Amino acid sequence: MSLSRREFVTHAVAGAAVATTATAATPPMPAPPKRPRREERWPNGARLAISISMQFEAGAQPARGASGPFPPIDARYPDLPTATWYEYGDKEGIPRLLEVFERQGVKVTSHMVGAAVDKNPGLAREIVQRGHEAAAHGQTWTPQFSMTREEERASYEANIQSILRATGTRPVGFNAFWMRGTPHTLPLLQELGFVYHIDDVSRDEPFLIPVAGKPFVVVPYTLGLNDIVLFEERHFSSDQFASELRLEFDALLAEAATRRRMMSISVHDRIGGRPARARVLEDFIAYAKRQPGVWFARKDELARIALDSPLTPREGELATSARP
Repeated sequence: MSLSRREFVTHAVAGAAVATTATAATPPMPAPPKRPRREERWPNGARLAISISMQFEAGAQPARGASGPFPPIDARYPDLPTATWYEYGDKEGIPRLLEVFERQGVKVTSHMVGAAVDKNPGLAREIVQRGHEAAAHGQTWTPQFSMTREEERASYEANIQSILRATGTRPVGFNAFWMRGTPHTLPLLQELGFVYHIDDVSRDEPFLIPVAGKPFVVVPYTLGLNDIVLFEERHFSSDQFASELRLEFDALLAEAATRRRMMSISVHDRIGGRPARARVLEDFIAYAKRQPGVWFARKDELARIALDSPLTPREGELATSARP
């Protein structure tokens, strides 16, 4: 049966009134309970920790097929100009960055490829003598994910020995080739006495994961503030890098008003060690140091605090066992 326009409007209004009455009679959903936040601070009352990685890779790259800024070359021939690009890292890049860190009074973590250390042991020694951390980065540029378990373990053992010979210190932190480990990586690292790894970008603070039934620390790495990504892949300018550092820092510092936060920065010897980029990094460090509640820390320091602190996020079995 068809309705006139007047009848249709009358029925619609009546229906709306019924619906409104029913809605009004339905009690509102209760707000979720607010959980009180525990005080979350780093040492000396700091809320935001800034951790800088300085990758020491110069000299460890293969003679053929190493990535770089030049057009690809037939792998049958040595890539001579790319070799000089890597050499810049130990001749100019790391020495310049070390002076930046010295002037600003900050300590960093240097992830060292064993073959690079073997070619430049004096530079590796200087890094540690200046108070920076020597961390492991594999013995060569052979990807871990293509290794057998035995080959992987041998690479880590060789890396440890190279760093020990040059610096007198044993690394406790690890960074895999392009962050890509294997299912064996973390158990092997724990067997070899490592405390943490950085091959994870899932948080803005350290956290604990279970490895062989024991807690193992993740000190997250960065792609967003990583010079090899920003300059070599996205072709950032130095001004864009400066802007990205400031924006990320300001955002994390604001979050740090209510929770403990960490900012990760990665510079590679041959990339971040360029004059303009090192200048940008130094200007940023000076800016960050002027803000209250900021702490520049080595990754081994952060890892040990994470292990000891009940405030550290826990995942997997550790999260279950930590529940009241």
